[in-house]
Amino acid sequence: MDAATERQPDELEVRTEEGVVSLVLNRPETRNALSRTLLGRLEETLDAIEADPTARVVVLGAHGPVFCAGHDLSEMTNRSEAEYRDLFAACSRVMLQLRRLPQPVIARVQGMATAAGCQLVAACDLAVASTEARFATPGVKIGLFCTTPMVPLVRAIPDKAAMEMLLTGAAISAERALALGLVNRVVAAGELDLTIQELTAAILAMSPLVIRLGKRAFYELRDLDEPAAYARAVEVMTDNALRHDAQEGFAAFLQKRRPVWTGD
Repeated sequence: MDAATERQPDELEVRTEEGVVSLVLNRPETRNALSRTLLGRLEETLDAIEADPTARVVVLGAHGPVFCAGHDLSEMTNRSEAEYRDLFAACSRVMLQLRRLPQPVIARVQGMATAAGCQLVAACDLAVASTEARFATPGVKIGLFCTTPMVPLVRAIPDKAAMEMLLTGAAISAERALALGLVNRVVAAGELDLTIQELTAAILAMSPLVIRLGKRAFYELRDLDEPAAYARAVEVMTDNALRHDAQEGFAAFLQKRRPVWTGD
């Protein structure tokens, strides 16, 4: 088989083990830039995960020294209005899918995350970063303000910190990202996988139904004013309390035993 007909490596590796789905960006030679093909693979894979009741947690990582450098600039020169609109819309759909997934999504950030790569981290529910990781929204430096990356960024960190990143394009350290709330934990590179395993184990020990209800309510209530949020929260908690797993949890606590979840 000649080089022209050889099967190209998949730009997204997907592995599943005991309810944990690992998605690994696999374009290290381009700093895991989000090509249109890779965005399409992410979109179709996240759709499949959303419909899979056996998938409990998603871990999003990357091969190579860089987590994700954002959009693939080699695909962005001299495009039509329709092509730019399609690209940014596809990226936005992926980010919204991460929010919409019933399963919690943990970003495994081993290196630099810039522009739409930083957006990926901000769009995930949790993030664990190596001490070697850095975060930036440097689009302003090349004449393209990071407007779509700004959407989850300003929902993750304070306004003035986000504006500094967006206006200067300067990178922040993993420790600064932790202080701002962009990531949950910062650990040595060698402890990255163990830390994520601890988080996934904690989530897997909970009722999958309650995790799904809780994640959906978190994002729904956050965007409501306080009275509306309380009104909706009452409905969510009432629905939750009537479910089998809540009744099982109450009984297990009172009987001093481990609950047995059914997902109902």
